[in-house]
Amino acid sequence: MVANKHAGHRLLQVLGLFALVAFVSLRYGLEPVQAARVSDIRGTKHNLSAAADGSAYTSPTAGAGTVTTRNIKASSETQICVFCHTPHAATSGATPLWNRKVAGAGYTPNYTLYTSSSLDANQVQIGGLDQPGGSSKLCLSCHDGTVAVGNVNVLNGSAPSPNPVSSSTIATTGGTYMPTGSGTGTGFTRNLGTDLSNDHPISVSYNDALANRDGELRTPSANPTVMGVRTTSSKPKLKLENTGSAGANQAQIQCATCHDPHIRETNVATVGNQKFLRMNRFQHQDPPSSSGVNMTDNSGDIICLACHDKAGASWAFSAHANSQVADELYSNTHADRREFPRNLPVWQAACLNCHDTHTVSGSRRLLREGTNEGVSTSATPKAGGANSSAIEETCYQCHDGGGNGTLQAVTGVPNIKSDFALARHMPITNTEQGTTPEMHDINSNFSAETYIDCSTAGSRCGKDFIEPRSNLGRGNLTKRHVECTDCHNPHRVIRAQNGLPGALSATNTKDTVSGRNTGGGAHKHTNASGYTHSNVISGVLRGSWGVEPTYSSNSFHSLPSGYNVKRGDPGSNTSTLASETYVTREYQICLKCHSDYAYSDDNAYKSTNRPQVGSAGGTTPSGTNGLTVYTNQAKEFQAPSSHAGEPLSLGTDAGSSDTNFNTNNHRSWHPVMAATGRTTSKRGMSGGNPWVTPWSNAVGTQTMYCTDCHGSGVTTAQSVIPDSSNPWGPHGSSNNFILKGVWGNGMGATGQNSGETANLLCFKCHDSANYTTRNDTGRKSGFYDGSTGKGNLHNYHIDRIQKLYCTWCHVAVPHGWKNKALLVNLNDVGEEAGQGVGSSKEVAINGNSAYYKKEPYYLYAKLKVSSFAASGNWADTNCGSRGKTGGNLITSTTDAGTGAASGNTTGTGKNWMTSTCSGPTN
Repeated sequence: MVANKHAGHRLLQVLGLFALVAFVSLRYGLEPVQAARVSDIRGTKHNLSAAADGSAYTSPTAGAGTVTTRNIKASSETQICVFCHTPHAATSGATPLWNRKVAGAGYTPNYTLYTSSSLDANQVQIGGLDQPGGSSKLCLSCHDGTVAVGNVNVLNGSAPSPNPVSSSTIATTGGTYMPTGSGTGTGFTRNLGTDLSNDHPISVSYNDALANRDGELRTPSANPTVMGVRTTSSKPKLKLENTGSAGANQAQIQCATCHDPHIRETNVATVGNQKFLRMNRFQHQDPPSSSGVNMTDNSGDIICLACHDKAGASWAFSAHANSQVADELYSNTHADRREFPRNLPVWQAACLNCHDTHTVSGSRRLLREGTNEGVSTSATPKAGGANSSAIEETCYQCHDGGGNGTLQAVTGVPNIKSDFALARHMPITNTEQGTTPEMHDINSNFSAETYIDCSTAGSRCGKDFIEPRSNLGRGNLTKRHVECTDCHNPHRVIRAQNGLPGALSATNTKDTVSGRNTGGGAHKHTNASGYTHSNVISGVLRGSWGVEPTYSSNSFHSLPSGYNVKRGDPGSNTSTLASETYVTREYQICLKCHSDYAYSDDNAYKSTNRPQVGSAGGTTPSGTNGLTVYTNQAKEFQAPSSHAGEPLSLGTDAGSSDTNFNTNNHRSWHPVMAATGRTTSKRGMSGGNPWVTPWSNAVGTQTMYCTDCHGSGVTTAQSVIPDSSNPWGPHGSSNNFILKGVWGNGMGATGQNSGETANLLCFKCHDSANYTTRNDTGRKSGFYDGSTGKGNLHNYHIDRIQKLYCTWCHVAVPHGWKNKALLVNLNDVGEEAGQGVGSSKEVAINGNSAYYKKEPYYLYAKLKVSSFAASGNWADTNCGSRGKTGGNLITSTTDAGTGAASGNTTGTGKNWMTSTCSGPTN
C-alpha cells in the first residue's frame, strides 16, 4: 500500500513535470529547431543531473545527443528540470513555477548594478535601474555564487530547511556553488557574484523612449519580431519581461531576453559555444546587415545588433567589422580562453573583440580585458578589481605588435602600444595621469554647459563619445587625460585614406596595394609630386568628435571667441567643409584638448590655468626649450583669411601695437587649419622652391595635419612618413613634444660647409640645402635679396657667420605667430612675453653674446626687424635696432635672466649686424 502510494506520487510528479514543460514551451517559448540550434537541455551544462558525462541519449524533438562534460552536477539525482522548476509548491509570485528562493519572506536582493554616465536608462527609469527581476533572479540564484546549486524549494514533494543559502537539498559533485572558472574577478567565470557592475545591465526598461534617447538602439515598436513581450499571438525573438513598473517602463530586459537556458548547438565544433543565446554569438552574415537585423541561426547577424544597430552601415563597414579588413585570426590560446571557435577571424568576433557581457571586474562599459594597466594577458586573464579600469588595455589586445599573442598574425594591425612605451608619449595610463579611478568618462546626460548641452532627450551624446569640458580639465587640470576613444570611435573607423567616401561599401572602406590592405586608415602622404596635401580626416578619425574655434579678432593675442562642437556619424556625406556638423579635420579633434575648450585660459602670461609642461607622466619635462606652460593652439593656428597671401600690410591687425611693423607684415601659420595663400609667385620664388615633396606641391594652397610633425620619430632625413610599420598619430616619440624629429636651441646650420643638425624636424619638410650651405642654391625662399645680388640670404649668412640656428630668427613654438614667416622681432616684444597688454618693447642687444630667451616663443632669439620687407625683397637695412629707450627697452635689469644686455647697440644694416651677430655664441 505504501509502495503504491509512493508510485502514485511519483507518477503525479512526472505528469506534473510534463505539464510544466508544456506550459513553459507555450508561455515562455522553448526554441524550436532552427538550423543547428535545438531545444534540448539534456545536452547542455544546465543538465545538472547525475547522468554520466558523454552518455548518449535520444530526444523526441532534438534527436540523438550526448551529455556534455560538466564541472558540477548532482551526485545521484536523475531529474533535470527540478533544479529550476517544480510543478507544485513553486515560489509564490514568480513564474514560471520556480523551484528556487527568488521571492517572498527571507529573500532580499542586494546587487551592485551596472551603471555609467552614458547609460540613458538612468534617465528613462527615474531613479536608475531596478534590482534584478523575473528570470534574472532565477539565473542569479546559481550564478551569483551565494546559493548552493543543489538548493531547491521542493524535491519529490519535500520542502527543505527554510534557509535557502546554507543548505543544499541535492548533493552535488564538483563543488557546492557555481564554479569560479579562471577566478571570480576575471571575465572568464560564470560565478558573477553580487557585483553586477561589470555585467550587461538587466531590469532595463526597453522602450521607444530609451531607443530615441540613445540614438543607436532599435525602437521596439518598429521591430516587433525582434524584441518585445511575448503573447499568444506574438513571439519576438528576444523576449522582454513585464517586470518593471506599470506603464511605459514595464517591459524590461532580463537574462532570458538574450539567453534560453534550454537550447544547445549541434555543430558547436564549427560555430563555437553559443552560450545559450537566442541569436548568434558571432557575426555570420557578411557584411553585417546595414538595415534591420538578420536573425537566422548560424548565417545571420550577431545578437548584439538586434538591439544595438550602431548606425547600420557605419558599423558594418568599419575596420572592426569589414571582413576584407578585419581578417586576422585568433590564436588558439586566446580563442580557447574566450570559448571562440579556433581560427575565428576578427570580423566574426565583431562586438566580442572589445566587449564581454560578463567582463572582468572593474572594467567599464563592458570592455573586454579593460583593466590592470601594463599587465599582459598572454599568460593569465586580467585580475580586475576596484578602480582598475584601463581602457587602453582593451585596444592593446590586438594593437600591440603581437606581444600579447591574441592574434595569429598582426601584419595589418597598427602597433600602437609600442609608441606609448616611448620616452615621450601621451599620458594614457592612470599612473601617468595621476588619477584613480580612470578619468576618461563618456557622458550622455550632463547638464547644459557652454557650446554643448547633453541634458535633453534628443542630444544623443553617448553614441558620439562626448565628454563634458569639466572632464577634459576645465576648472581642474588634474582631470586632463588621454584615452584611445578620445580620438577614435571604434564603431565608425574605416581603413581608408579618405574618411568621407560617401555611402560606405566593402570597396571604399579599405585601401589596397596589390590586393593587400595598407595604410592602416591614415591619410594619404607620399613623397612625390602630383597631388595636393590636405588636412581632411582619414578613415581612422571618422565619426570622432572635436571642436572648430570661432574668432572675433585677427590679433595673435586674442583668444577664440567660441567653439562649435563637431560630432556624429558622417553617414553618406562627402562634404569636407570645416563648417559641417561632423568632424572633417584632424585639428578639430586635437583642439578639443589643446585649447581653452578644455581649460580655463585667462590669456595671462604663463597662466597657471593652462596645462603645465611635465605635469603628467611620460610627457616632456618642464623647462625643455625653456617651456613650463603649454600654449593655446587654437589661438596660435588661427588663419585669418584676410592675412592669407603676400604682400600684405596688416601687422597691427595681427597684434603689433607699433605701426612701424604694419607694412609688409601679417600673421603667419603652418597651414593646419587653413592654407596660407602664399603661392610661389606671390612669394617671388623662382628657380625651384625650398621644400621637399610633397610640400613643394601646390605651395600656398596645400594644408597639413598636426600629425605631420607629431608622432613616432622618423629617421629618414627628408620625410615625415613613419619608419617601417610604425603608425601615424601623436601617440609617442623618442623626441620631446612627441615630435618626428629633434627641435630646440642650437639647431639648424651648424657649419659653414654643409653642416646641419641631424634629424632636425624642420628639414623633414624644408629642403636643408636651402638653409645649411654657404653657396647660393639659386632657390628663393622668402628670405631673398632681390636688389643687391646677395641672393639666398640663408646661404649668405652661413657664409658670413659660419652657422645659422633656427630660433635666432624664428619662434620656438612655430604653430603660428603675429609676424610674417614666423619671425621673431626683438624690436616688438609684447604681451606674448609678459611685457604687458598693448606693449611693444625692444630687447637690448649689445654684442654677440646677447640674446633673448623668454618662453614660450623666444629661445636665444637674435633677430631685430627694423622694417618688414615683401617676400623675396629683403635688404640689410631691414634689420637693426629701432632705438627704443626707457620703459620701452628690455634690459638685463628689467627682465633678468633672459639674456638681454644692459646696453643696446643701435643702428641698422651691416654695421649693426657686425656688432651683434658676427659670431653669436648661443
